[in-house]
Amino acid sequence: MKQKFIIVTLILFILVSSVWGLNVAITDKPADQNNTSLQEQKKVFRQSIPAIAKQFKGIPYEFGGNPLQSKTSDNSHLFFTIYKLAAQKAGLFYKEYMPMRNLMKNIREVNENNLQNGDLMVLNDDHAAMIYQIEDSGKIHLIYASEMRRQILIFHSENPVFHVYWLENLNGFYRLSDTLFEKAD
Repeated sequence: MKQKFIIVTLILFILVSSVWGLNVAITDKPADQNNTSLQEQKKVFRQSIPAIAKQFKGIPYEFGGNPLQSKTSDNSHLFFTIYKLAAQKAGLFYKEYMPMRNLMKNIREVNENNLQNGDLMVLNDDHAAMIYQIEDSGKIHLIYASEMRRQILIFHSENPVFHVYWLENLNGFYRLSDTLFEKAD
């Protein structure tokens, strides 16, 4: 009787372990697929930024301006609009508009050798430009809303102003936190 109990217990243990192992395998696979899908969406997000950013070059600066509605912009609305449109192209949802001081709380520093489209070049005074494109040669293209020049400006890392002003006043390079994005329904 004792042997039958042990054999039945072993068989039940093996069956439960097998079923549990199948469930783990089944639940792990979609997680891996979701992670792969998210990585692809992030890639599309970054690839979409150059074309989106370029369309805002030269529009007038206006504090609080919305580039899609008023055809004017400040830095925070410019960055929000570029991120939002790139996220839509990638099937993601960029959570919300944030003034620059709040956006700065939702970024993390990245190494200058690991820059990607959409990263921010932030100065010591918290003024920022978005890196919208990086060429294979290493040339960096940036966009920002210039209050002094009263328009959206595009410049690149071979421009003397990049070295004389931007690099001399550099705080660091930063990337948006993943928490600012959700999968679109």
